[in-house]
Amino acid sequence: MIKLDAAALEALPSRYRANLINGITGYKPALLVGTASAEGASNLAVFSNVFHVGASPPVLGLIVRPRPEGTERHTLDNILSNGAFTLNHITDRLLPQAHQTSARYPRDQSEFSATGLTEEWLEGFAAPFVHEAPVQLGMGLIEHRELAVNNTHLVLAALRVLRCPTAAVREDGSVDLATLGTQAICGLDSYHSPGQGIRFSYAKADKPVQRLD
Repeated sequence: MIKLDAAALEALPSRYRANLINGITGYKPALLVGTASAEGASNLAVFSNVFHVGASPPVLGLIVRPRPEGTERHTLDNILSNGAFTLNHITDRLLPQAHQTSARYPRDQSEFSATGLTEEWLEGFAAPFVHEAPVQLGMGLIEHRELAVNNTHLVLAALRVLRCPTAAVREDGSVDLATLGTQAICGLDSYHSPGQGIRFSYAKADKPVQRLD
């Protein structure tokens, strides 16, 4: 059993600590974030730090880590430049290409062309979607903050476009992503295929929970 207090965590080698902390919280969504510069140059990068903020109105959050010294953050620069980005689900067939987008390509080289993924543009939307992705979300920037704790950037965005196969959405609006082969990520480089899952009824204090089959 590993037992570490705050001091012991701080004393760990930086790469070991990054792997440990990124993975110990469990599975997270694996998504490709599509952006474009003010000049229209496309960019694509894999992210796992995307989370639900609210459904009414539909708002999602994105965490962007601070730049290592001497490097650029094309995704954040593009979002702040034109106020738009896309979230694209990754399937098992797209995994090698999706992971490759984490490489540090120069600003003038698109990860779409570098990895063989296809840009898809919608009229009036200022960021590219991944054509091969079964679920595509178009996001509009509503708030950006740099967090004092570690200079990480918090991006809040409103859902402007939702594209998903009809067969993956149940009658009650819930989504069956397992049928699409959508991947999850644990840590920095470990991808996983979720199973069908187990659904339960809405929990109420005066009623026992019921399994939904």
